[in-house]
This record gives sequence, C-alpha cells and structure tokens, in this order.
Amino acid sequence: MTNASRGASSKSPPPARVASPCISVCRIDEATGLCVGCQRTLDEIAAWAALDDDARREVWVAITRRRAERADRADADDPR
Repeated sequence: MTNASRGASSKSPPPARVASPCISVCRIDEATGLCVGCQRTLDEIAAWAALDDDARREVWVAITRRRAERADRADADDPR
C-alpha cells in the first residue's frame, strides 16, 4: 500500500515558526526599556504570540541591531 492510498499527504509539513528570542532572563532595564535577557521592548514581548513570521523576523533584526549597539557602547567605555 502506498502513502497516498493510506491517506498520507504528499505535502511537506509547514515550516517551523520563527523562534522566540526569550532566554528566560525576564527583567526590564529601566534605563533602556529593554528586557535584559532578550533585548525586546515590552510591546514586542506582549505582541509576540500574535505576530506573523515576517513581523517576528523584524523584531529579530531590531534585537541584532540593539545587541550590536550595546557592544559598541561597551567597547567605547573600555579604557584599554
């Protein structure tokens, strides 16, 4: 018996959703308004479950930019 005759779908499974950046270190830095764990804003955290994958990718782009900016500031503050 073939997969088709057993009712198995020939379609591929849907791709996985964009993963959450949450690392379970949930604390908002009052100075930046960002979570110290994932670098998201409260609005981004609250909206995450309702966002489509394109919007989730946009949040990841913002997180990457924020992390780079934070690293640049740290390098500028390093007296070495």
